[in-house]
Amino acid sequence: MKPREFVRRYRYDDRLITGAYFSEDPLQLEPGDRVGVVLLNLGGPETTADVEPFLYNLFMDPAIIDLPVGGVFRHLLARFISRTRARKVARDYEAIGGGSPINLLTRQQARSLENMLQKQWGRDDVSFRVYIAMRYWHPTSEEAAQQMEAEGITKVILLPLYPQYSKTTTGSSLLYWWMLQEAGEIPRWPTAFVYEYATHPKYVRAIGERIDEALQRFPADKRDQVHLLFSAHGTPLRELVERKDPYCCLVHATVEHVMRLRGYDHPYHVAFQSKVGPAEWLTPSTPDKLKELAERGVTAVTVVPVAFVSDHIETSFELDIEVREEAHALGIRDYEVTTGLNCHPLFIEALAEVTRARFVLPGEEHTPVQETKAAEKRTLRCHQCLHVAEARDWITEERLVTRSEEGGS
Repeated sequence: MKPREFVRRYRYDDRLITGAYFSEDPLQLEPGDRVGVVLLNLGGPETTADVEPFLYNLFMDPAIIDLPVGGVFRHLLARFISRTRARKVARDYEAIGGGSPINLLTRQQARSLENMLQKQWGRDDVSFRVYIAMRYWHPTSEEAAQQMEAEGITKVILLPLYPQYSKTTTGSSLLYWWMLQEAGEIPRWPTAFVYEYATHPKYVRAIGERIDEALQRFPADKRDQVHLLFSAHGTPLRELVERKDPYCCLVHATVEHVMRLRGYDHPYHVAFQSKVGPAEWLTPSTPDKLKELAERGVTAVTVVPVAFVSDHIETSFELDIEVREEAHALGIRDYEVTTGLNCHPLFIEALAEVTRARFVLPGEEHTPVQETKAAEKRTLRCHQCLHVAEARDWITEERLVTRSEEGGS
């Protein structure tokens, strides 16, 4: 589907917030099923020549950038913005190797996840394949679906590589997949999806281990002084206030669980990055928070790109090069950025477990992985918080046994 066709068909409704284009109920698998797990991700230009068309695709998406224009006017504006920004953005990509690492890293994640799913739950009569559907680059959803159809996929699980749900990320990808079905451009498979996994224990532990790795890069006598700055991609404030997008709440839920796991061993903060356009966004911005910390005399900071699961332009360039220079200029002499989760074993296990929650094998009565609709209430809140959501509590059979032994429910 061409971007202009997507814009023509686009209508905002609450499903962009709830994800209810598809069911969250587990798929009942049958002998002979081939399950296609589709990793939903943003994508990125693989060469500098790809930058302009990638930016055009992104700016044409009304689910991520809500411009007060439509149709041909949006097309003209998106083309103008992408052409205007392409040269500068291409230089940014050149600084990190000439293209986005997200594509290679997502392919590696797909292979690792497929191996784990097949090893743990694949059987003679049920198999799993993992595919990639990039929202603004290749492989596209159409390309993924074409491959799935050719390989005899019978049921589908849509799995976002966005742990915290937002209409601007997971929502846009779900809507696009649904539109392709409605238009008859891809098959209409029995489909389930994963909404969010912001506080999945293994995802949280993986972030904690990346923090430990970053702390080891500081001089030993300064590690106790390091402040942790969790930096998430920002969204317009309107998404929270008017549409009750859960993203901000879920980001803070992740941070609270990470710090609770760590025993609150370092001072920590939450900020948002990558603001685009004149609209008011979630605050504080990452640069503003660094300035505030510097004014308070903080000289050692580890930035944790908490909403990103792979290294890409906004971590490898924006945080690790651009913001690093700003931090040094402010007097923050010791500055590190945690590595993306990429193929961290615990993260791949988390992806496998949330996928497992969406299918029941032949002969089973229920899935051994569940989630309750709301975890415990957060104490960590932001100054803009409207308390629109709480993260789900992911429960495996192992945790259920532990709770039973402790007398919990």
